[in-house]
Formats: sequence, C-alpha cells, structure tokens
Amino acid sequence: MIKIQVRPNEPLETALRRFKRQCNYAGIFRLSKKSSVYEKPSERRRRESRERVRNVQRTLRKANQMQGQRKRMMRRSLAATGSDAAKEREKKAGAASIDAVKPVPTDTASAETQQ
Repeated sequence: MIKIQVRPNEPLETALRRFKRQCNYAGIFRLSKKSSVYEKPSERRRRESRERVRNVQRTLRKANQMQGQRKRMMRRSLAATGSDAAKEREKKAGAASIDAVKPVPTDTASAETQQ
C-alpha cells in the first residue's frame, strides 16, 4: 500500500503528483489495466514475445552505444598520451595515423626554386 504524507504548506496538486508517481513506479496502474480486460492466452504469448524482441533490440542498441563511447574515449586517451605504442595501437585500429601527414614545404624552399 502506498502512503503519501502531505507536508505542511504543500499544495494538494504536488502531493497528488507524488502519489501518482509512486503508483506508477510500483506498477499499480499497469496491474489495474491488465486485470480490467481479459487477455486470451494466445494474445498474451504474442505480447510477451514482442516485449522480448523489444528488450533484446534495446540491449543491443545500448551495447553498441557503449562500445562507440569506449572507442571514442580510447582514441582521446591515445591522442593525449602521444606515445609510440599508442600510435601503433591507433594504426591497428584502422584510424588515421599522425605520422601519415606529410610536412608542408616552407616558404624558403619555394623561394629558392623561383630564382
């Protein structure tokens, strides 16, 4: 049973909002809706299988997001260290290496060729 104590000088609307929130967390609304209408066993199995598929898809999506975050964090930490081992790991990961960039010729070299 859910109980809410109304605080002094608290409006009734906020107390009612807290009560509704706790009922929602406890699943009372879901249970009352579920028991109000008869659900055939075949419909229940279909609904539960759809819920399972949704949950699997959600966990896969979350895992992919976490894996992407880990990769980004790893790249940032590797770039911050600047060590040779970090560069090698970055090359193995398929990311563009800092060593692959060719140096830009200086202005003095271009001036010598013009003379």
